[in-house]
Amino acid sequence: MLKPFTNFNLLGGRTIKTGVSVFITALICGFFNFPVVFAVITAIVTIEHTAADSIKKATVRFPASAIGALLATSFYALLGKEAITYALAAMLTIAICHKLKLDDGIIVATITATAMIPEFHDHYFVSFLTRLGTTSIGIVVSTFVNFFLMPPNYFPIIDKTINDLFTHASQLTIRIISSNKGNSNEKTRNISRSYRQLTAKLEKAFQLSQYQREEWKYHRHTIEQMSAFQLSQKKLAALQQIAYHLGNLQYAHVEPDDFSPEERTLLKEIVQCFAETLEDQEHKIGEDQYKKVEKLDHLFWKWKELHVEYSDKTQHQLPPQTILMYELLCFHDVLKELERMCSQYKKAVATSGST
Repeated sequence: MLKPFTNFNLLGGRTIKTGVSVFITALICGFFNFPVVFAVITAIVTIEHTAADSIKKATVRFPASAIGALLATSFYALLGKEAITYALAAMLTIAICHKLKLDDGIIVATITATAMIPEFHDHYFVSFLTRLGTTSIGIVVSTFVNFFLMPPNYFPIIDKTINDLFTHASQLTIRIISSNKGNSNEKTRNISRSYRQLTAKLEKAFQLSQYQREEWKYHRHTIEQMSAFQLSQKKLAALQQIAYHLGNLQYAHVEPDDFSPEERTLLKEIVQCFAETLEDQEHKIGEDQYKKVEKLDHLFWKWKELHVEYSDKTQHQLPPQTILMYELLCFHDVLKELERMCSQYKKAVATSGST
């Protein structure tokens, strides 16, 4: 019944779960004639990315809410409904929750403490229990809804993000090597910006992967799903290495005349091969790439012999040309490992399918 809404971009799964949580919470509070607003606010702010987070944070939010309700009751009894009452209740709730390492419950506890002050009755203890009860209803309902309704599946997003990252890395590799030809500072800044975007997307993919791992602790998944997920994690690890080498390549600044025309052509062809391997779904390395990398390897040792070991016995710093070639050779090693992982996964899938 909910599928048409989830396919509509305006309403994601988490949004729908929030609405369901609010609806159930309001029904329960209405049935027992409890104030609805505290429970509804709590239900809204306690929907988490995963069921694991909801369960873990619910155990923190309940005692934090109890602290906020107790402080609000105490200050109201002492000072009445004054501005200082709100300030003291909010500040001490935050301070005590932080001191007790209940940071995940600070928002709910502070909302509980400040929102209940205008609604106090003469029976302070009854008001305390009522507010704590309504807050607890919101926490429990949102936790159950997050656990049972529409369990999130982050893998399609992770898979798409990984494909986008390979494309991004492919384009960035070409841009970095082409920029090592005396181009403007503006182009260098654009490359740095693109590199930061790459690392930010990579970090986001790792975060989504952590969400998926946490979610699978409480929900079933197939062996095929786990195998595909494990491959995605290996790809992310490879992308992390690629990002590291791209970061180093940014600072290997060489001048147009640092390489001969033949050497420049070789570097350009190798980078183009790398880009094609990155964008290939199975990351297959062509025979042409192996031949060109072999030439680069010979060139690297030639440069090392001519320009490092014998140029200056007291100088140990590698010239940028050698650094650039070294990073490209390391880049190739990562691509070989990436090709091996994908090949092994393809064989495993074929074997399991035949059996």
